[in-house]
Amino acid sequence: MDEKALERDTLSTPIVDPVRNVTERAHQWDPNLAQDKVDALHAATHDSDPEVVRRTEVDFTENSPYESVRAAVKNTDSGEPANTVRAWVLGLLSITIASGTNMFLSMRSPAINFPSIIVLLVVFPCGVLWAQVMPTTQFQTFGIRWTLNTGPFNIKEHAVISLMSGISINYAYATDALLALIGKPFYNLPMSWGFQLLFTLSSQMLGIAMAGLFRRFLVWPAALIWPTQFSTTALLHALHDKDQSHEQSANGWTIPRYKLFCYVMVGMFVYYWLPGVIWQGLSVFAFITWIKPNHIVLNQLFGGFTGLSLIPLTFDWTYVSSYLMNPLLSPAHSHINTLIGLIVFVVLTTIGISFSGALYSEYLPINTSTTFDNKQNPYNVTKILGSQFDFDVAMYKTYSPMFLAPTLALNYALSFAALTAAVVHAVVFHHKEIWYRFRAAQNQEADIHMKLMLKYAPCPDWWYGILFLIFGVFGLATVLSYDTQLPWWAYFVSLIVALVFIIPTCMIYGIANIMLSLNVISPFLAGYMIPGRPIGVMLFKVFSTQTLGQAQYFTSDLKLAHYMKIPPRTTFTVQIVAAIWASFVQIAVMNWTLGNIPDVCARLQKNHFTCPNGRAFFSNSITWGVIGPQRMFGPGSIYHFVHWYWLLGALLPVFFYVLMRFAPKSPARYLNAPVMLGAMGWLPPATPLSFSTWAIFGLIFNYWIMRKWPGWWHKYNYITAAGLDSGLIISTIIIFFAITLPNVPVPQWWGNVKVFETMDYLNEAVRGTLAEGETFGPKSW
Repeated sequence: MDEKALERDTLSTPIVDPVRNVTERAHQWDPNLAQDKVDALHAATHDSDPEVVRRTEVDFTENSPYESVRAAVKNTDSGEPANTVRAWVLGLLSITIASGTNMFLSMRSPAINFPSIIVLLVVFPCGVLWAQVMPTTQFQTFGIRWTLNTGPFNIKEHAVISLMSGISINYAYATDALLALIGKPFYNLPMSWGFQLLFTLSSQMLGIAMAGLFRRFLVWPAALIWPTQFSTTALLHALHDKDQSHEQSANGWTIPRYKLFCYVMVGMFVYYWLPGVIWQGLSVFAFITWIKPNHIVLNQLFGGFTGLSLIPLTFDWTYVSSYLMNPLLSPAHSHINTLIGLIVFVVLTTIGISFSGALYSEYLPINTSTTFDNKQNPYNVTKILGSQFDFDVAMYKTYSPMFLAPTLALNYALSFAALTAAVVHAVVFHHKEIWYRFRAAQNQEADIHMKLMLKYAPCPDWWYGILFLIFGVFGLATVLSYDTQLPWWAYFVSLIVALVFIIPTCMIYGIANIMLSLNVISPFLAGYMIPGRPIGVMLFKVFSTQTLGQAQYFTSDLKLAHYMKIPPRTTFTVQIVAAIWASFVQIAVMNWTLGNIPDVCARLQKNHFTCPNGRAFFSNSITWGVIGPQRMFGPGSIYHFVHWYWLLGALLPVFFYVLMRFAPKSPARYLNAPVMLGAMGWLPPATPLSFSTWAIFGLIFNYWIMRKWPGWWHKYNYITAAGLDSGLIISTIIIFFAITLPNVPVPQWWGNVKVFETMDYLNEAVRGTLAEGETFGPKSW
């Protein structure tokens, strides 16, 4: 054998098999991987050229093959301590204040929410100050050596605090249901602290336990990039790495990233006062409705509040980033699929329904989450309820069926389609990869980040198994020990529903940065399984929806810990403690508010503590638990068509798969059915304006700028995203406490007055009118 052949055999033999695994199981249909890298993988797998194999191995195992990950995450581990007293104290203190404040403010309308990026920013100067003033004396307790001050406040401590806040800072979903149960204007039931804690803890922790058991599928693979964390990792690196000696020019820009972050943050903070206070018409720049404020069709088509926003213009970053988060984080294929889905499945379909008169849509606004009766008034659920919140058929027959705006009916239909598509998409596109990772566990192919994490002791699966068992029992105790209307078997079904969707939805979230939810399908299923039990339907919805939601958030945070090289056992400990502690804090704050604020949850409460989330949960439980899905969507009902969308969701991924098989290198490989069908899950109450502008800004940065100025994009894109979000939330908080909360009037001029005197804003753009005493809709129901 000649020397060259010997070299080829020596180099290729140990490399080809791992590369083949990567190609065939992880990246075959990877939309985040550039085509040239896919081609390089194919060449390395089949040609065994030593130089190609060497380059491919470096590209895929010595760094991340994804440009977005390289731009946001460093491929090194400097080994700083993460599990420190400083991190614990600052983390628990910050989540106590932030989660309690978020719970308190969630009971007010309008509400405001402190996101985890606020904690990340606030604790930074606190950590730096701690390092300067606290003693470095070492102590020994039960054989454990510790100190109050391990030296400079480091990036891993900062990341640990971010992990604690990420999983616990938002108010618990269960508190919405608890407000519906306890609030005097709602069910007004005496639910003990024991029930409240068992319900909240179990619904919060079960998803965390499930996510931990699925790490091999959702965290360790390099293909699951989790774009939602890129602004956090970029900001952490910018704050802790101020050494300018290695700064290089990026398309002519040499400014350090932390300075750019400060400039962008301050710029957005100042700018937001313009659409937030001075000229609020900039938020929804529907200038056609300003010209013709009383033209019904123009307000329906071009309005940005209850219309379709056919000319999507906004100068308010809140509208752009409210529902799908910062567009600079999501890959270009997510924006393209969202635009396709918005245009085809929402805008064009809505126009077809509305202007054909189907579903009695000429008598309804074209886009609103409000439900209506047959006299065009908001549906009053109290008119169909008996004294014990039971369904009164006679009253229902006398009153009215429930009518949905076209976009709301489509919201239900597309929710069914998106979840079906998610499961089918996972099976069709990822079944080989899922099976491979199931068998490989930690022995799967490793990129640089996985390699660096292997030096830390793993968190055993049985830790998460015990966690699931403990809080599964807590949940069972909740439904068995109290009168919840939820049978034990329905409780287990709610968890199984969440379990079925964890891998499909987390894979979509981790690849495309689009989050799918069970908030529609869960009460739909419960309404069929336990009809006439509104409280049981409400608890079923919480257990299934929140279990999946927590699994998605926790998996995302596990990837953040993975990127920041936080030891897995430290990650487990800090997040579990933070989630449990925040649950206690929020239950205490909720009960204090209910007991100390007069008329709390009343519709006209003088300080606006109207409990909007509890009110929505109460109405939702009546809709699904009392009226029920059979009357709303069953055979012969007005909206029975929604069941065809189950079939659409099942067939669309298969169609795209066949298309990709015929043209694997064409743009068709970027088509994603679950994103196309599910990205608009918040529409309504969102409007097409938010989704179209989100996609437009995303394509500007992650397609045009990325290709035209790749150096700038690589260095500054994600830190720009962090700056925009930080400046916006700080400005929003100050405006809320300085103007909104004390009811300080904004400037009264045309840009803050006349722009809100349109049929679009007033929810009056309805083509069909009724005379006094007239009704619309079917004659019997």
